[in-house]
Amino acid sequence: MITTATATALLKKIAGLRILVIGDVMLDHYIWGDATRISPEAPVPVVDIARDTHTAGGAANVALNIASLGARCTVAGFFADDEAGKKLTEILAGHDIATIRTPGAGATILKTRVLVQHQQLCRLDRENPPSAYAIPTGKITALFRDAVRAHDAVVLSDYAKGILSDKLVATVTKIARREGKIIALDPKPKRALAFRDLDLITPNRKEALQLAGVEPEAGTPFPAAEVCARLYKLYRTRNLVITMSEDGMLLSSKGKIGKTIPTAAREVFDVSGAGDTSLAALTLALAAGSSLETAAQFANIAAGVVVGKVGTAVASPAEILARAGK
Repeated sequence: MITTATATALLKKIAGLRILVIGDVMLDHYIWGDATRISPEAPVPVVDIARDTHTAGGAANVALNIASLGARCTVAGFFADDEAGKKLTEILAGHDIATIRTPGAGATILKTRVLVQHQQLCRLDRENPPSAYAIPTGKITALFRDAVRAHDAVVLSDYAKGILSDKLVATVTKIARREGKIIALDPKPKRALAFRDLDLITPNRKEALQLAGVEPEAGTPFPAAEVCARLYKLYRTRNLVITMSEDGMLLSSKGKIGKTIPTAAREVFDVSGAGDTSLAALTLALAAGSSLETAAQFANIAAGVVVGKVGTAVASPAEILARAGK
């Protein structure tokens, strides 16, 4: 666990950073209520709605986490000129997060969750096929060349909705490498993106196995050495952090296993967005000059704060400092 002094110094450095997030932005809509009766029309609960809340989701939640930890942030993604798009840009502007609108068609991605007594009853998704959000190849360099130069690090947030493509990842990686910027990715194996030569990837346990092409037998321990070695051979990513849920974070540099950081979560109410928090905090700490171990300890505290809240949430510097050294 990092000390309060280390966390304080790190947060001070983070406050001077600018981070660019590129990915699948979405609006998270929560309907809060209670259900005490069954509908006479069908065997389903009737929800009496008490209130509605909205927050940034997907790549926009990564940006929100970055801003909440004190850095300046710009997020690039598809914002339609619809009610969800306007609400999402309003939320981001309220946290001083700048936006880059990427070309596309269709609706702003909207996820509506119905919660009854703080338990999720169902989720309703409104989105278009990935082709609607794909950025034309010829526009990628013009969109992101100057933006990458103007920021200290780039985060690619993939929710498999269509913004990130092989060409976009390759182009942005090339610009980042040329400009000496840190670049990180939270990959989704089902998208099978071709990425290489990044500074950080943050798959969870299942995603790491899929990316590595490893299928362990049921009941056997996680094959950490094999997975880390294969991921480095395949993708040449400098740093790998595998989020292992209740088992914490497994660290690896250049294919070699490092430490496992125990989870900092005290109570778990909702894991929604915890991966976004980890990605944001890890990237910020690395961009601030921290070692991978210190960055992981910092991210672990931030994720521990978030899972103790209901719904997509963020961690503040005050909450980080309250848990540091404990």
